Amino acid sequence: MPPAYVKAYVKRGKNDAIDAEAICEAAGRPSMRFAPVKTMEQQGLSMLHRSRDLSIKNRTMLVNALRSHLAEFGFVAAKGIGKLPDLIKIVSEAPAHGLPDIARAALSGFLEAIAVIDVQLAAAAKRLTAWCKTDAQSQRLATVPGIGLIGATAFSARVPNPSLFKNGRHLAAWIGLTPRQDSTGGKTKLKRISKAGDGYLRRLLVLGATSPIRSLQNKTTRLALWVQELLARRPRRLVTVALANKLARIAWSVMAKAEAYKPLAIPAGASA
Repeated sequence: MPPAYVKAYVKRGKNDAIDAEAICEAAGRPSMRFAPVKTMEQQGLSMLHRSRDLSIKNRTMLVNALRSHLAEFGFVAAKGIGKLPDLIKIVSEAPAHGLPDIARAALSGFLEAIAVIDVQLAAAAKRLTAWCKTDAQSQRLATVPGIGLIGATAFSARVPNPSLFKNGRHLAAWIGLTPRQDSTGGKTKLKRISKAGDGYLRRLLVLGATSPIRSLQNKTTRLALWVQELLARRPRRLVTVALANKLARIAWSVMAKAEAYKPLAIPAGASA
């Protein structure tokens, strides 16, 4: 059980006996939610995703540090991991009077660390690809637009049993992609998304939903027409989060029914 759900049943104080009593009380509640049990392979896959995410963060920090240190000597480069070749060129080709050797040596250490991380990320990508080829659920999830290899294997690792959720809406709420409510007196007030639950899956879905929005603008599937109608009256960033919510529901349906995603085309002139 999530510790936050048990905390409400702690009467007073903090010791092992009080905690055990609170756990027993919480476990007997019919509405209590329990953490899904993973296999050793799924736990290992989840660990691979966490280590990959940490490597990306470390590489980002190194690239940012490299850019900022070069800026102190007057060498300015654009942001983004795609501009790393420009930084490498500056470190290797900058004249000695513009970049001292002692600074060049320090920055070269950054570049060596980044190269090591790139090798680790390439190895992680190969392992994820190999897993996806042998896991039927990951292959089905990869057919959903905006999820891809990383999202498909992440869902397989972090949602081992889709039957724990009543429907796709519950899965989207667990990920934290539903509006937070501040309702009272029969008046419903919806705020920003709750950002509760699995932050890694939420980030992957939001990032993954950014790309399909552009490609869906010229299609006639039910999902595409829904996105087009939403874009006509809402900001693009809001539509991105709404599409991420939709993708989470589609992912639950794919996992629960054990069927690949099949986009439903809408005939010309018909309404979605």
